[in-house]
Amino acid sequence: MNSPVQKPELPLPALASLNQRSREIFRQIVDSFLTTGEPLGSRNLARLLPMTLSPASVRNVMQDLEELGLIHAPHTSAGRMPTELGLRYFVDAMLEIGDLPADERARIEAQVKAASTSQSLEDMLAEAGAVLSGLSRGAGVVVTSKQDKRLKQIDFVRLDAERALAILVAEDGSVENRLLAVPRDLPASALTEAANYLNARIGGRTLTDLRTAVEEARVRAGAELDELTARVVDQGLASWSGGEAGKQLIVRGHANLLDDLRAAEDLERIRLLFSDLETKTGVIDLLSRAETADGVRIFIGSENRLFSLSGSSMIVAPLRDPAQKVIGALGVIGPTRLNYARIVPMVDYTAKVIAEVMERKGQ
Repeated sequence: MNSPVQKPELPLPALASLNQRSREIFRQIVDSFLTTGEPLGSRNLARLLPMTLSPASVRNVMQDLEELGLIHAPHTSAGRMPTELGLRYFVDAMLEIGDLPADERARIEAQVKAASTSQSLEDMLAEAGAVLSGLSRGAGVVVTSKQDKRLKQIDFVRLDAERALAILVAEDGSVENRLLAVPRDLPASALTEAANYLNARIGGRTLTDLRTAVEEARVRAGAELDELTARVVDQGLASWSGGEAGKQLIVRGHANLLDDLRAAEDLERIRLLFSDLETKTGVIDLLSRAETADGVRIFIGSENRLFSLSGSSMIVAPLRDPAQKVIGALGVIGPTRLNYARIVPMVDYTAKVIAEVMERKGQ
């Protein structure tokens, strides 16, 4: 299978000089780390190699790899494990990505498509995050723009002298409420006129389309609304297209990150990651970087400021609508010893299933 990974251009050491023996020893160290999370010693490593080498010869090669910055000893007299640079080299130059097993494909398709039949796009994406979490044993993450839904009706309700409630009803039945400021001298009839004016022009438009249509109509018609009613219309539209309608983050499977903790430092690492996820901004910024990618992106440890303390990795793919417009990104967060070869095709396939479902539904 061709790799779906978009590989970033990162400065790597002069690795072309690595011979087959060095590459095999390095691969065994990485494979052991990804499987167990533990360092691998020269004696055990010598037993795993397809060629015959003494532990002393293995140690010499390990020393060379350590000088290149690819492996390190976590503490005195320990075996070796990959550095973040080593993991990056492994992912970019040596990772062999296979196809996703049929049962995992079926599970992803079934859960995403089932969610799509009766739920909103946000709910479907949340379900996609949940299935990724369950299959990867990491945390499934999705970032998307708050959906610009097709509208059915808009109403305004006066709350007090200077506030009104704008109520937006979408064609999918969802309802959003927003507070907006209104002039103290606004007559009650102005709210009704504003709602009637907008509802006459909704016609299944999205908020963005409605705002454009209103602006064009007002230019053509001149003073179609009196000043006070026009202010209600403007504020009502702005209340949905403004700051709150930005990015939203969906995280599923936090608890998976608590499984298989091996030491106190693991617990501290997860505590730091949970703190990162709670703040959301850093995760959204990182996922947004993946939106510009052509394929799956892999972020490892301190390559990104978000994970510089928690030592985590993220495997993430862009989400596109039927017009190939990027609408967000989804992926998996976990420790740096994630099973990259398994999770990369999992994330890639889930993004493709979502795109197919959206195309079928015409979203």
